[in-house]
Amino acid sequence: MRNSNLVKSFGAITSLVSFVAMIVVSATAMAAAPEPWQIGLQPPAGSIAEKANDLHNLLLVIITAISVFVLLLLVYTCFRFRASKNKVASKTTHNPLIEVLWTVIPVIILVVIAVPSFRLLYYQDRTDLADMVIKVTGAQWYWSYEYPDEQIAFDSYMIDEADLTEGQQRLLEVDYPMVVPEGTRIKLLVEGVDVMHSFFVPSLAVQKYTVVGRTNETWIDVPMGEATYYGQCNQICGTNHSYMPIVIKAVSAENYKTWLEVAKEEFATGPITPSEVELASVE
Repeated sequence: MRNSNLVKSFGAITSLVSFVAMIVVSATAMAAAPEPWQIGLQPPAGSIAEKANDLHNLLLVIITAISVFVLLLLVYTCFRFRASKNKVASKTTHNPLIEVLWTVIPVIILVVIAVPSFRLLYYQDRTDLADMVIKVTGAQWYWSYEYPDEQIAFDSYMIDEADLTEGQQRLLEVDYPMVVPEGTRIKLLVEGVDVMHSFFVPSLAVQKYTVVGRTNETWIDVPMGEATYYGQCNQICGTNHSYMPIVIKAVSAENYKTWLEVAKEEFATGPITPSEVELASVE
């Protein structure tokens, strides 16, 4: 009887450990995607996302401190200057010390916020140190990716819910993701062909609007480790606005070379010569 109880207890513990391990593994696999009932930002990936996450945490501390201080001040004011204790209203109209404090303290707070904000802003603007370039074009309602140096280009459409396989995310999976090598700094040229779209990947802290007739620049640094990063167009761009997912798949250098060989056979564009451009314009 005792042995039977021990076996049952051991089985229960084993099941519990397996369940916890499954949750941990699932959380790791979903680290670059939104999770049900998620609170806070997605885990940052890359230096930009880490700096943005640090700034967010700093602002959260500052705004919480301000909110608590104002709340306590209001409570103190309501208690200290209640009508039952102050039968005669005060005739005070100015208090130089308080006026100086409520002017200087907000300025100091704004300076504290401005320093890391501008540091991050200028850091995001450094697009001249990229290892590779990818052109992103937003259209109704899909994304197009072009690798100029490799002379390949392809469209990326969302996979219908009926065609999803086990483990794939609803409204987030695409037929052809943007494939990049891990540990790479990538410059993105973002354009639009119809209306405004937004290239937004939260875990990489990248968001850039596509504007017709204009090429916007940004960059991302994909950290080491194979992973899949999910995003969506968050610009209200029309009827199928919610069906423009973004998938960036980071793979090892060896797997990227293998993918590139296949992609060059399937998505090759070839160089565009001036004669071809002139001929296209005449037609």
